[in-house]
Amino acid sequence: MKSVYLNGHGGNDVVQVGEQPTPTPGPGEVLVKMHASTLNQVDLYMRNSGAGITHQLPQIMGLDGAGVIASTQGDSAFTVGQRVLVHPGIACGRCEFCLRGQDVLCTRMSLLGEHRHGTWAEWLALPERNVFPTPPHLNDLQAAALGVNHLTAWRMVVSQARLQPWESVLIFGIGGGVSLAALQIAQALGARMLVTSRHADKLARARELGANVLIDSSQQDVAKAVLAATEGRGVDVVIENVGAAVWSSALKSLVRGGRLVTCGATTGDQPGADLRRLFIRQLQVLGSTLGSLHEMQDLLAFVSRHRLTPIMDQVYELDQVHAALDRLESSQQFGKVGLRIRPEH
Repeated sequence: MKSVYLNGHGGNDVVQVGEQPTPTPGPGEVLVKMHASTLNQVDLYMRNSGAGITHQLPQIMGLDGAGVIASTQGDSAFTVGQRVLVHPGIACGRCEFCLRGQDVLCTRMSLLGEHRHGTWAEWLALPERNVFPTPPHLNDLQAAALGVNHLTAWRMVVSQARLQPWESVLIFGIGGGVSLAALQIAQALGARMLVTSRHADKLARARELGANVLIDSSQQDVAKAVLAATEGRGVDVVIENVGAAVWSSALKSLVRGGRLVTCGATTGDQPGADLRRLFIRQLQVLGSTLGSLHEMQDLLAFVSRHRLTPIMDQVYELDQVHAALDRLESSQQFGKVGLRIRPEH
């Protein structure tokens, strides 16, 4: 089958488009005919080094994806030809966390595109429990985007931060996939939304999407701008995936007892802790990664009810994967960089 795979680590020269064996579904698995995927920051990390992630080369890339069911086994809840999207976290189903419904904390979790072959291929075999019906109002590229970015944002905003309609939320780095997903979810919840970016055009587009307060972090002190916009109070929730570069501003932007949720560290993972501020103001700092199968169900119901549509940036064909990776690495995108595996029918 045609696929995109790594044969080493470095730059785009290690990212190959070529043939890899077609997977054979194991017990309890389905075979998905893949139509679309999107790019995530971890794709760049796997290309560059993959350090700390157990994997074997050649490694098919890609975490999220959407397509149609090609085959099932036994008494399946799916039918051949049904449109589906995938949850990339393959949990063991047996550890203490899985048994209490927190499979996202599974001690033996394996992720598509990281620990096992991913979605950038014509065919994908995975457990049936990791496949979900596609919301009818979304195309395959939009549906694919839900599996990582919107699921991650859902866990951050809803499960971890417990954002309420009467609260305010500061979202760093608007334009990235998780940040835009958080904006869409917060808007649907009815919260007041403050967003940051170093790019005026991204802020302008965020306003069109409903952002209430725009902060140009290339010219403004973020914490001071937040306090000015909240009459000195601060926000209830901060959503960030940037890391060290914004950590101090993030903490200073919170109201007493506020919650900061983080899912990334693209600018560094060792910021100053600011412990005095943390305990004196009784702040909560919460880590978050991906989301559980339960949370995926809840997210899809929410997306369907509110007719949410992921924001797409540029879309590339499988043979154009190098250009797609360059686009993601440039940080110029607004929304998800898409990868079309097969033409939609």
